[in-house]
Amino acid sequence: MLSGWISNHEISENITFWNTTPARQADFSDWPDEIHTSLKRSLSSMGINRLFSHQRLAWDLIKHGKNPVIATGTASGKTLCYNLPVLDQILTDPNLTALYLFPTKALTNDQKEELLQICSPIRPQPTISVYDGDTPSANRKEIRERARILLTNPDMLHTGILPHHTIWAHFLAGLQFVVIDEMHTYRGVFGSHICNLIRRLKRIAAFYGRFPQFILTSATIGNPTELAEKLIEEPVEIIEQDGSWKGKKNFIIYNPPVVDANLGIRKSSYSQCMELGEKLLHSNIQTIVFIRSRKTVEQFVRELRLRQTTWQDTIRGYRSGYLANDRREIEGDLRSGQARLVAATNALELGIDIGGLTAVLMMGYPGTIAATRQQAGRAGRKESTSVAAFVASASPIDQFLARHPDFLVGHSPECALIDPNNFLILLGHIRCATFELPFRNGEKFGNLDPELLNEFLQYLYQEGLLVINKDRYFWIADQYPASTLSLRNASADVIALQTIENGRARLVGEVDLSSAYWMVHPGAVYLHEGESYEVEELNLQEKTARIQNRLTDFYTEPIRSTTFTKISEVEQQNSQFHDLFFGEILVTSQVVGFRRLLWGSRQVLDESPLDLPPFDLRTTACWWVILPEAISKLEKQNLWRNSSNNYGPRWDRIRQLVFQRDHYQCKSCGMPKSNGVSLHVHHIRPFRLFADPFEANQLENLVSLCPGCHQRAETSVLVRSGMAGLTYTLQQIAPLFVMCDPLDLGAASDAQSSLADKQPAIVIYDQVPAGIGLSRKIFDLASDILTHAVELINTCPCLDGCPSCVGPASENGLGAKVETLALVDSFRFTLEG
Repeated sequence: MLSGWISNHEISENITFWNTTPARQADFSDWPDEIHTSLKRSLSSMGINRLFSHQRLAWDLIKHGKNPVIATGTASGKTLCYNLPVLDQILTDPNLTALYLFPTKALTNDQKEELLQICSPIRPQPTISVYDGDTPSANRKEIRERARILLTNPDMLHTGILPHHTIWAHFLAGLQFVVIDEMHTYRGVFGSHICNLIRRLKRIAAFYGRFPQFILTSATIGNPTELAEKLIEEPVEIIEQDGSWKGKKNFIIYNPPVVDANLGIRKSSYSQCMELGEKLLHSNIQTIVFIRSRKTVEQFVRELRLRQTTWQDTIRGYRSGYLANDRREIEGDLRSGQARLVAATNALELGIDIGGLTAVLMMGYPGTIAATRQQAGRAGRKESTSVAAFVASASPIDQFLARHPDFLVGHSPECALIDPNNFLILLGHIRCATFELPFRNGEKFGNLDPELLNEFLQYLYQEGLLVINKDRYFWIADQYPASTLSLRNASADVIALQTIENGRARLVGEVDLSSAYWMVHPGAVYLHEGESYEVEELNLQEKTARIQNRLTDFYTEPIRSTTFTKISEVEQQNSQFHDLFFGEILVTSQVVGFRRLLWGSRQVLDESPLDLPPFDLRTTACWWVILPEAISKLEKQNLWRNSSNNYGPRWDRIRQLVFQRDHYQCKSCGMPKSNGVSLHVHHIRPFRLFADPFEANQLENLVSLCPGCHQRAETSVLVRSGMAGLTYTLQQIAPLFVMCDPLDLGAASDAQSSLADKQPAIVIYDQVPAGIGLSRKIFDLASDILTHAVELINTCPCLDGCPSCVGPASENGLGAKVETLALVDSFRFTLEG
C-alpha cells in the first residue's frame, strides 16, 4: 500500500528529493552479569533477551558513575538505556529514588506505561508515579511518601516540588538518579530556565546529602556534549553509535506545484497535506500530520472531516490546551489504530511510541532540523517500511531546504544555544532558590561567580524581599516566586475557556495569558477539536473567556502594531553604504484589531478595532542602517522605493484637472465629492516605477477615487521595496544559520527608523526578554547570511519576487527581486571589502 501511495503519479511528479535508508541489522551485546535476576526475567518475558550495543555501553558508564548522554536515533531503545540501570539499583537498594523529567505529558504517560510493563511481574514492585498538573490532589500525599521513580515535567518540578521540598524530604533523601529525556528541547529561553532549575535541584539535593547522577537523551544535534554539560554543569560521556535495528525508511521532500510561474505562486502546503492525507486515509495508512500552529490544526481537522465524512470519527486533532482526559483518549486511539489520521502540533513530536504508524506528513519546516528528524522518526518505529514527507511551503526557508536537502539528511549543523546567566532568567531563579533555602554568604549557585550572585542577593535585599541574618539571606516576601516565573517565557497565568451548556459553565480548554490577546480577544473565532467557537467576552481580571459554539463560514486573524526604541549600542561595523549595529532595544507591540476572512478563499469580510493593552519587550537586536550613499546609488538606478513621493511642482494644478475631467466623482463607485467626501488622485501605474514625474503624471495615468476605493486600489498594486524584500528574506532564512526556531526572531524595516535617527533601517531582534544570543550571532555571521540570501533569491525561478524569496506582491502587484538584490549586493560588498 505504501509503495503504491508514493509512486502515485500525482505525488511522484512533485517529489524533488527522495532518500531511502535501508533496513539495518542490530548490533547486540550480552546481558551484564550483575543485573538483578527478577529484572532480567521480566525483560525476557517481554521478548528482550539481549541488549543493543549502545544500551550495554550506557549500562557500563552508569555503573562507573558517569553521566551519559545517549544521542542515538529515534526508536533506538534509549528508554531502556536508563530504565535498566535505574531499576537494577532501585531493586538492589530499597532506599534509592529516581527522578525522570520529560518535556511533555504525552511522553510522561507513555514512559510510565513502559515502566509498569517491565515491573508488573517483579515483587516487591517499586512504586512508579506520575506527578504533574493532571495528578488528582487526593493522590499526591501518597506519591510523595511512596514513589521510588517519579515521572514529572520541568514545570511541576519548578512549582510543585522544589518550593515544597520539605514535604518531599523522604524522596529527596534517596535521590540517586535524574533522567533528563529529550534534552535537545531545552534550548533558548526554555533551556536557560532548565539549567537554573537543575542548579536549584542540585542545591536542594545537597541539602539532603545527595549528589545525584544524571542520564540524558537527545535527538541528533551538532553539540550534544556541550549542551548537556551546560545544562547540568557536570562532565558527561556521549553515546552516538546506534546499535538498534531499523526498518526501511523513506524520506521525501514534496514541493507543491507552481500555479503561477510569473509570480512564483505554488499550491499551499496546507492544501497539499489535505490531499495527501486523504489519499493516505483511503489507502488505510495510519498517519500523523504535523502542523506548526494550534489554530491550523483545528482548521485542518474541521475541513478534513467535512471532506471525508465516512472517516470523520477516525480523524483527530492533538495540541496543547486539550484537557487531560481528551489527550489520553487520543493517545489510546493512536496505539489501538482507531485513530487513522491525527493532525498534531509538536506536542506529539517527542512522544509516544506508536508501533503501527506508517506515515508522517510535515506541513512546512518544523522550525529546526532536530525537530524535522524527530517528527520524521514518529513513523516506522518498528521494523516495517515507513515514509516521512516534508511538504514544503512557499516560505524562503522551506524552498531553500527543498533545494539543499543535505541540511535535513546530512550531519546536523544545529547547535542548541542557552544562556542560563541571562539577567532576567537568572534573577527569577535566584528568587526561587532563596525561597527554597537561605543563601549563605559566599555560596555558589551552579557555576555562577559568587560575587555576581552576591550582587543579585544584595539587589533583592534592597528591594525588601530578603533579610540578612548571620551571613545568610532569608526570603521574607509574601509572594511565592515560582508561581510568577514561567519556564517558557509566557505568563504563569492562563485564561480558562468556558462555554454555557444547559445553563451551566463547561471548561473547554485553556490558553496562556500572552496568547489570549490574539487567540481569544472579543469577536475572535476559536477552534477546538474541529469545532468553532466565537468569543463573546475576555475578562483579564477573572482570567476567563466566555465562548459560544457557532458554525461559522469565516475565521479571524489579529492585526498588530509594533514600534521600536533604542536603548543602547553595544557594537558596530561601519562601511561606505551601511552601518551594522548590535545593541539593546525596546519593542512595543499591541493587538489593535482583527479581520474576518472566509474559509478557503481568505477573502477579507471586514476589520474591527480592539482596545487591548500593549506588550513591552526589552531585548537585544542587530540592525542595518542604510546610509545616504547607498540610497543615492540605488536612486540613480531607479531601484529605491522607500522615499516619500514628490509629485512635482505642478501637482496641485494636475489634481484639479483630473477632478474636472472626472466630474468630481469617484470613477470606481461613482460617489460624488458633493457628499462631503474628499477625492484622491490615484496613479494607475505606480508613480515610483517612473524615472520622470512628467511621465508618471500624464492624465491618462491618473484617476479620481474616493478614499475607500483608493485604499483598495493601492492594496491591489503594491510596489515592494528592496528593504521590505530583504527584511522578509532575512527573517525567513536567518534562523537556519543561527540554529533557532523562526518564531524566536522578529524582524521589521522602517524608512525613518527610530533606531537610526530617522534613517532607513532593517532590524532583527530576539523575541526573548534580555535576548538569548541569537541577534548577537546574526551580527557575527552577517556576511554569510547575506551571501545565502542572495543565493536563495537568485535561484528562485520567479520573475519579480514571490513568497519563496523576497515576499509576495498583492494581486496584480509588483515584486522587489531586482531592488532587493541591488540592496543586498551593496551590503555584501561593504561587509566583505
